[in-house]
Amino acid sequence: MTSDMTARMLRLLSLLQTRREWSGTDLAGRLEVTVRTVRRDIDRLRAIGYPVDSARGHAGGYRLTSGTDLPPLLLDDDEAVAITVALRTTTGSGLSGIEEHALRALAKLEQVLPRRLRGQVTALQTSLAGITWEARGPRADPALLAALAVACRDHEIITFDYTTRHDTTGRRRAEPCHLIASGPLWYLLAHDTDKNDWRLFRLDRITDPLPTGRRVPPPPGPRDDPPPYVAARLSPPPPRSPAIAPIP
Repeated sequence: MTSDMTARMLRLLSLLQTRREWSGTDLAGRLEVTVRTVRRDIDRLRAIGYPVDSARGHAGGYRLTSGTDLPPLLLDDDEAVAITVALRTTTGSGLSGIEEHALRALAKLEQVLPRRLRGQVTALQTSLAGITWEARGPRADPALLAALAVACRDHEIITFDYTTRHDTTGRRRAEPCHLIASGPLWYLLAHDTDKNDWRLFRLDRITDPLPTGRRVPPPPGPRDDPPPYVAARLSPPPPRSPAIAPIP
């Protein structure tokens, strides 16, 4: 594969990652080649593992879809800096077992990070401050977090076992809305269908989540503006001051 062809295919891959669908004519115009050359380059991408779908006809086009394996991705400068900083701060995320994976990913990224971006990453990292929480506290399971994130995205009702602070466990049925991180703890903001009310569930107390297959958008409420609701629920009540009344 010549250097010109390699550069063109990298450019093609970058274009496919920036928009949901491209027509062959648009891609040919961006790459300054013929539509036939675009088709050949698409076939080359498929041959090395990139899942590119195509549709025929006037409204047809090409799009990069999800496959069985994760192919290499192209990042622009801002994306590379953002991901590097995020990986460096993952150790305080409150997720169990994810630090080692984050460090491996960070090592791979920093190995190829251009020198011009290293200064930006260092400046951002040194200017950000955070609190490192003790590892012995409650930790969220990344697999559980991912499953709940999908349920939030799809507005799918789920059931799960939940253990309260009084150490009682019961089955819950809820419409998930948002995932919120507060210090080392993660919470699920959801509408409890049995109680017909909004609830905050701690992720470290959730087990055995199961999708129901029913997708219904949650009713109006804190889902429209969750930060104030969550902050009010998590904030401790103000201390009570003794009232002194003079006795005549």
